[in-house]
Amino acid sequence: MVNGEIQKKPAIQHANPLAQTLLNKLDYDQLTNCMRCGFCLPACPTFRETGLEPESPRGRIALMKAVADGIMDPDQAFQDQMNHCLGCRACEPACPADVKYGQLIEQARDAIEDHAQHSLPTQGLRKVMFKGVFPSRSNLKLLGGALGLYQKSGLQKLARGTGIMKLFPKHLQEMEAVLPEATAKGVIEQIGTFHPAKGKAIARVALFRGCIMDVMFAGTNVNTVKLLSEAGFEVVIPDTQVCCGALHAHSGEMDGARELARTNVKAFKAAGVDYIASNAGGCGALLVEYDHLLGEDADPEVREAAKWFADSVKDVSQLIVEKGNIPAFAELAAEAEHGTVTYQDSCHLRNVMKSSSAPRQLMRSVTGVSYVEMKEADRCCGSAGIYNVTQPEMAGQILEHKMEHAAHTGARYMLTSNPGCLLQMKHGIEKHKPPFRMEAMHIVDYLHDRIVQASNGSQDDAATSEYAKNDPNVR
Repeated sequence: MVNGEIQKKPAIQHANPLAQTLLNKLDYDQLTNCMRCGFCLPACPTFRETGLEPESPRGRIALMKAVADGIMDPDQAFQDQMNHCLGCRACEPACPADVKYGQLIEQARDAIEDHAQHSLPTQGLRKVMFKGVFPSRSNLKLLGGALGLYQKSGLQKLARGTGIMKLFPKHLQEMEAVLPEATAKGVIEQIGTFHPAKGKAIARVALFRGCIMDVMFAGTNVNTVKLLSEAGFEVVIPDTQVCCGALHAHSGEMDGARELARTNVKAFKAAGVDYIASNAGGCGALLVEYDHLLGEDADPEVREAAKWFADSVKDVSQLIVEKGNIPAFAELAAEAEHGTVTYQDSCHLRNVMKSSSAPRQLMRSVTGVSYVEMKEADRCCGSAGIYNVTQPEMAGQILEHKMEHAAHTGARYMLTSNPGCLLQMKHGIEKHKPPFRMEAMHIVDYLHDRIVQASNGSQDDAATSEYAKNDPNVR
């Protein structure tokens, strides 16, 4: 949009099929909204690492527009540049023109995927994961059960002891080492679909349980329900909900993301709730944009329901601080080691859901806590969905800076609000080994531990909780 006028797409018929698809799918108005001012440059992790213009949001938008305008062809270098973006969206709060960069990068990747020529193994893996595993709760349970069996049966120790893991790339070996215990029993299997509020109910809340979240972090989902109940919310868990679709959207599988969104909108609308609670920033960022994702759906009722859904989603910390009763937490022991915490922002929670103060307010509400703000806590940790798997070199560089800042906090607990960030911080702690004891935890688990200890009249260190005792990665 220039001078308040919507810019029309150029009437070009590209000889390159990918270029034509990009022109058709890119929001041309958003492309022209970029003023090339450069405010996004210092906010962008890849630009900060390389100093290269194409590695910035401004540079990537210029490349998109050049292809759309027929000035350049979308060669392999162009495609690699689109995939090199973390999608952290730190550029959006910094942009004075309010350019929807996150939507542009997803549109570009969607177009690229339409013409991608993957190897047969990659095609097979994408089909299994995006069409077979993530959309199906039964298949997710099978995956969780298989991983749990691998971890508990001795196969994991055998694989490590015999050196089989050395057949995999080093970064995958390192990530395997910090995986939490998987399970086929998610939050519904453990506590059912309904949990009453403690005292008079303030509101009725539905928990978004996620896909990988309910397999790898089912305990955090259970603790989320208990924390919400303690804060005065009646909690329901719609059984027909599915994966949020974020991994699909980030990987160019937009049609799959929309189908999952339609299923979720229907499931949560039928639950008759006031709010939808998310405990994963990466999921929540897409959930709050379901109105955009389904904005061109042929059914007006779907569009209306998607708008209701997006408006109803709140991060669990934000929901408790803004609408609930902050629970009574156990007072921390006097020792500084026990009470020092720091926090790593989830990029999507901060930049898309606009919630960064609520988690900090909850941490400070624990009597005796010494909260230390980490330098550049708002910078991406390098996880970015599966970015640390697909782009390990750049992710490793970013994580190295993050761990330098973490070490300067001297914190006993490194808290975060997203499972991907949590695994990345566990990886960082294991790899870089701070010169003091540090444990990465989801903020929900940390706060739940404090509630449990308050009800037991205990002031023991949170590391004695079942969560910590069962976590082999606690240093």
